[in-house]
Amino acid sequence: MDASTYGDWLATLPMDKPASLYVHIPFCRSMCWYCACHTTITRQDLPIHNYLQKLRKEISLVSASTKARLNINHLHFGGGTPTIMPPTEMRELIGLLREYFDFADTVQIALEIDPRTLEEEMATVLGEAGVSRASLGVQSFDPVVQKAINRTQSEEQTMDAVSRLRRAGVGSINFDLIYGLPYQTVESCIETTKAAITMRPDRFAVFGYGHVPSLKRHQGRIDESSLANSEGRVAQAEAIAEHLVAAGYHCIGLDHFARPGDSLAIAQTNGQLHRNFQGYTTRACETLIGFGASAIGFMAGGYVQNEVRPSQYARRITSGRFATVKGYCLSAEDRLRADIIDRLMCDFQVDVPSIAAAHGFEPGALLDGNDRLSMLENDGIVENVDGVIQLREKRRFLIRAIAAAFDAYLEPSERSCSKAA
Repeated sequence: MDASTYGDWLATLPMDKPASLYVHIPFCRSMCWYCACHTTITRQDLPIHNYLQKLRKEISLVSASTKARLNINHLHFGGGTPTIMPPTEMRELIGLLREYFDFADTVQIALEIDPRTLEEEMATVLGEAGVSRASLGVQSFDPVVQKAINRTQSEEQTMDAVSRLRRAGVGSINFDLIYGLPYQTVESCIETTKAAITMRPDRFAVFGYGHVPSLKRHQGRIDESSLANSEGRVAQAEAIAEHLVAAGYHCIGLDHFARPGDSLAIAQTNGQLHRNFQGYTTRACETLIGFGASAIGFMAGGYVQNEVRPSQYARRITSGRFATVKGYCLSAEDRLRADIIDRLMCDFQVDVPSIAAAHGFEPGALLDGNDRLSMLENDGIVENVDGVIQLREKRRFLIRAIAAAFDAYLEPSERSCSKAA
């Protein structure tokens, strides 16, 4: 597909269903060597200012391509470091989005923050602009680990950022932790987790470090011999999880933890938890419009992604074109498999016949001859009772392997499902 397809999809977006927005700010002041995000290092504000000009133009271009003003129930700023822009620019950007789109009264506005660079003025602007959730990168408080990943961040810096956000009225705070980092141990993971718990964040996201220096050259600065093996990574992840659960946090899906009254925990209890490429969410979303370099969006027709390099992104926007350079059109079978994987990732179980019937497919094509699934059954990892697949003993760290059994693009040979009569 190409940008013209994206334009067609925008023109046919339904106005009676809520949509979400994602805004990517691809700049940081320094490079964290573990990072796998699309970001550019800049010490100057001019590149950021120029980028924001193009971003505003893209917002106008996309908005003009829809039939009417979309109703927005979620807005997320990612990066990079979204708060790298001046506070006035942040205020104006959120104001611009409110001009072009109708924000629901219950809209959730979230953004990612580097605690090392959050100033009081920016925190105040975020509160005034209606930001309801902030995700703070913590990763590890171990100074040995921090030196190895080029990210020095004290507990005091992190607590100061939390205090500023709470004073400004940002109601929910998330912490990101990472295991599997260089020189990380079970003990250092536990110490970081204990320190983070004292700051009382509402949620934790706990991710495993992915070492791919062939794709992210800066990761080559990390000594591979300092990385834990598979058993060590699992031990670190389990230690973090055990301490969070002991502190009263509910385990949410594969890698999130939330306080009992948090909306994620409530959604999980009610069977309304969902997952997309940004993580777990309380709201099913059929439309996500991405703005900025490398931004991903999706709608009923499929997925789209903008030009990754900021310079190329700027050229496309300046010429009056969509920044979209690639995408994928979803088939009916893709949507079926996506729903099955969604339920597995959220509930650790799935009723394949029920979901297949809802999509108008026969369940046998998903279950019969599924070698991956059979292997998991034989290994005692899953239980299959009349097509209801359940992970045994909540061994959640293996859930990706179970989801892979329903991913057609990981199969050694192409298989397709048959429509129900």
